[in-house]
Amino acid sequence: MGLNNLDVNKVSYFKLNNEINIPVDGKIPLNKDQEAVKAFFAENVEPNTMKFDSFKEHIDYLIDNDYIEKEVIAEYPFEFIDKLYKSLLNKNFQFKSFMAAYKFFNQYVIKTNDGDMYLENYEMRILFNALLFAHGDQEQATTLANEMIMQRYQPATPSFLNAGRKRRGEYVSCFLLQVTDDMNSIGRTINSALQLSRIGGGVGITLSNLRESGSPIKGIDNSSSGVLPVMKLLEDSFSYSNQLGQRQGAGAVYLNVFHPDIIDFLSAKKENADEKVRVKTLSLGVIVPDKYYELIRNDSDMYLFSPYSVERVYGVPFSYVDITKEYDKMVADDRIKKYKIKARELEDEISKLQQESGYPYILNIDTVNRDNPIDGKVIMSNLCTEIQQVQVPSELNDAQEYTKLGTDVSCNLGSTNILNMMESPDFGKSIRSMLRALTFVSDASNITAVPSVAHGNKMSHSVGLGAMGLHTYLAKHHIEYGSPESIEFIGVYFMLLNYWTLVESNNIAKERKETFANFEKSAYADGSYFDKYLKESFAPKSDLVKELFKGIQIPDQNDWANLKANVQRDGLYNAYRLAVAPNGSISYVNNTSASLQPITRLVEERQEKKNGKLYFPAPLLSNDTIGYYKSAYDTDMRKVIDIYASAQRFVDQGMSLTLFVRSVIPEGIYEWKTEPKQTTRDLSILRNYAYYKGIKSLYYVRTFTENNDEIGSNECESCSI
Repeated sequence: MGLNNLDVNKVSYFKLNNEINIPVDGKIPLNKDQEAVKAFFAENVEPNTMKFDSFKEHIDYLIDNDYIEKEVIAEYPFEFIDKLYKSLLNKNFQFKSFMAAYKFFNQYVIKTNDGDMYLENYEMRILFNALLFAHGDQEQATTLANEMIMQRYQPATPSFLNAGRKRRGEYVSCFLLQVTDDMNSIGRTINSALQLSRIGGGVGITLSNLRESGSPIKGIDNSSSGVLPVMKLLEDSFSYSNQLGQRQGAGAVYLNVFHPDIIDFLSAKKENADEKVRVKTLSLGVIVPDKYYELIRNDSDMYLFSPYSVERVYGVPFSYVDITKEYDKMVADDRIKKYKIKARELEDEISKLQQESGYPYILNIDTVNRDNPIDGKVIMSNLCTEIQQVQVPSELNDAQEYTKLGTDVSCNLGSTNILNMMESPDFGKSIRSMLRALTFVSDASNITAVPSVAHGNKMSHSVGLGAMGLHTYLAKHHIEYGSPESIEFIGVYFMLLNYWTLVESNNIAKERKETFANFEKSAYADGSYFDKYLKESFAPKSDLVKELFKGIQIPDQNDWANLKANVQRDGLYNAYRLAVAPNGSISYVNNTSASLQPITRLVEERQEKKNGKLYFPAPLLSNDTIGYYKSAYDTDMRKVIDIYASAQRFVDQGMSLTLFVRSVIPEGIYEWKTEPKQTTRDLSILRNYAYYKGIKSLYYVRTFTENNDEIGSNECESCSI
């Protein structure tokens, strides 16, 4: 029959899946989803999978026809690969929902060139991932294959999708670039955006260093057009370029809240903006220093500073000036051109735009840098707000050649599945193998088209391991999301991720006799990073959380002291190790809730382009768990912030934290509400609460309207693990 000739009207799985949404005797007929899975395999997968007489013939076919890289296979004896594949098949993996199976076969498997037949299954995709990431190490390949088939580890979408493929994009998820205040940098960045969007995923760019609209160019007043035209050029670049047709190019631009173009920057996303300046597909992020929150609190005037004159006075690009520290001096300095607005009027504009579009993202830059253990300054984030790494600006000549090669960022992401990780026979070994897999991605990545990204990656070896499935885990164990026990649990979990990734990064540094660049200037090298772990125990305290971690080794202060000594002696290989991406897309394949956030609906509705609506019941939904599955839209967002804040204490980068609110807020959620309609004040209160709780970044604000629409619900596919 073939996938191209599949008549969707003659298959039963879509209909069966849709019946989940039709209650029977007031109950959700979850059995229909299991029937849909069986029907999907019987009617779609089995008849449309190419058959081979032997595993050897299968692999030879894939190599001979340029589907997979023979170099990956050649690193191992074939007998080992055959045995490893058989061991994966013997695990008898079963997709636990129709959406999981449908997503995997639709998005991740290798198909014939005409798209008519499947050429691999779940076990084979895992096999190629394990072989690639282990780089010839049979023990590591075996461990990794086991971690993935047990769904304890999930590589990021670009890694999982492209591993082993002959014709592929890069394994990395997204990139961060900064523009400096000159035409060569702007031109080079547009070229970089085209190249990176084509080979990778999403690109985050900070425009904070660019002079504002109306500022002088070579002494001519009012000649600069500011950041808006650059935003339009970048948006067109991302629309034009995508990853071999597999993923739409995507971009985010960041601007400091003290930049004079900030109001125009926000206005460009409004529905009623002039088409000349309106950006439809570009994501917006705002970089917010501490001083801004002080000015809001005091209802003060706020001065916006010309990056052009600030750079002339301070001798460094605008992004590298500590505005909180220098604010009063800058206000008093007549050499710096400045513009006055009311802080709360800007705060209101941010809230209005978040209500309308879900943007802007918020990056609390001083919080980020206070917690940054690496020498240098973090100046921006990425498309999904979780990557926060030190960058150094480049310098270019008129040929757009680097006269000084700075450092930009590529993101190598992966995620633990909390539910399954807590069942790991060796928690530490699992995490250590994952860090090595991510490190391979960093080592194998060489983005030659953008030297600053390649240089940054080579210097830092940075990765980002995160987590998904918190709400599913809590529901299974009858723990209310946002309860003290849930907050304590996630803190201990991320403390363990931090500990074991440090252990393994130290092991790699010891083996290779190599650390990340400038390790000796870091808080790891001087030991100060470890102070809090030596002063305070982060072991479980409540009886319930102690029981949850029963059988899992919890490092005590002696363990931390030994780790400190090892790190100070032999260093760390990875400058950054942890980050929590949104991971919405592939959480379906893992049949778990996305990231650390609550589920949005008991039965989630997804609009698929060709096949209409598909339904995804909350993982492990049953009469036993339903009472612990409250929608994010009916949850006090301060509980979500508290959960993320508990984890953030142990995460060296950031976390993609989405806020979920209803346009009409149910009574009793927020004590300050006197009317049910959502207001700009509600969002301002939540943003400020997040800041004071130590949250580094806020991702989308998603609003559920009375018409059952979700505003701000685009999914970032670039960092979606």
